[in-house]
Amino acid sequence: MLDLLGTATFAVTGALAAGRKRMDVFGVVVLGCVTAVGGGTLRDVILGNHPVFWISDNIYLLIAALAAVVTFLIVRYHRIHTKVLAYADAGGLAIFTIIGFRHGLDVTGSYIIAIVMGVMTGVVGGMIRDVLSGEIPLILRREIYASASLCGAALFALLHYFQVPGTWSVITAVLTILIIRIAALYWNVSLPLFRLKDSQEID
Repeated sequence: MLDLLGTATFAVTGALAAGRKRMDVFGVVVLGCVTAVGGGTLRDVILGNHPVFWISDNIYLLIAALAAVVTFLIVRYHRIHTKVLAYADAGGLAIFTIIGFRHGLDVTGSYIIAIVMGVMTGVVGGMIRDVLSGEIPLILRREIYASASLCGAALFALLHYFQVPGTWSVITAVLTILIIRIAALYWNVSLPLFRLKDSQEID
């Protein structure tokens, strides 16, 4: 259920991004589906899980397409606040990070690889969405995005290591990512920039 919820949530963010670029319904569905399955597809390819999850079970594509179409219909008749995209994206980021972590841990047994897979699953779909919609990916901006995913994945690894019950581990890690990401959005917090002094710059 968490997997399907994450799929639907990220599909909504893809559909909203398509709406901001005034795409037609086909573009909305395509962007919604690509956003929903992009991170998991790359994860499965790297881990050698074949066929990838949405080919072995097409419910993911159906859920993503349905969520995109429903979003398209709602936005046509109701005004949606611009921040809805950011908050929905935070939800998808949190859910997919934990799902990616579990897949990585199940396949490799390595906490480090699992954390990498978690972050990758959480951020890649959004990266593809932003590129296709002509935006600079969130991961390349100053915003706290991938770092929120990393914190949640690392916390989940710690809780799993100490054998905290699965349900509480998932809830705690998901809420951690959500709180960090939403707090960064609310208070406009960002990571410090790396800037060379004039004397250090290379022509």
